[in-house]
Parts: sequence; structure tokens; C-alpha cells
Amino acid sequence: MFDVAPLNTVMRALADPTRRAVYERIVGADEISVVELTRGSGVTQGAVSQHLKSLKHAGLVAERPEGRNVYYRAQPGGLAPLVDWMSHYGVFWRERFADLRALMKEIDP
Repeated sequence: MFDVAPLNTVMRALADPTRRAVYERIVGADEISVVELTRGSGVTQGAVSQHLKSLKHAGLVAERPEGRNVYYRAQPGGLAPLVDWMSHYGVFWRERFADLRALMKEIDP
């Protein structure tokens, strides 16, 4: 099977809608600062920093300090535990899609 501890950490990190929104903003940028993440988010800088701490702990983001600013970027490899877990269930979906494809051919040959 696979180690569930990293999977649980990633799932916990992405379960929170605000944290997920922060992560999506980071993914959409090459790098983004805490100031930029806070701006327009409706969340305090302290809350954004706490969300970033969870994302970093899960291996989903990396930080780069520069002077007084800290810049964050996505770490695609951090999603590996989630991808591995989902691929484990891929067989289920492939079988279902094959069944659906066969049904569609019966309905509309």
C-alpha cells in the first residue's frame, strides 16, 4: 500500500477552504509574497502566515526569504501522496468508464 501519514498531512492542509484558496493563488503565480497573498483575501496577515505554515509542513509550498519579504512558490511534488492515493483508485474509474462507454455504444451505435 502506501504511507498514510504524508497523505493525511496533505489532505488536512487542503481541507480548509481558505488554505486551499491561498494554495491556488500560489500555484497561479511563479512566486508570491505574504503581503500579496494577504491583499484582497479578506484574511489577516497572521492568518495567511498560519495557512502558509500548514502548506509548508505538508510539502506543498517552499519559501524564499528576500530582505523583509518572504516569497512562496508551489512544490508540485508535495501533491505526490495525494496523486498516489488517487491512482490507487484509478482502476475503479477506468472500469466504470469502460462500462459507460459500452452502454453509450448500445444506446447510440
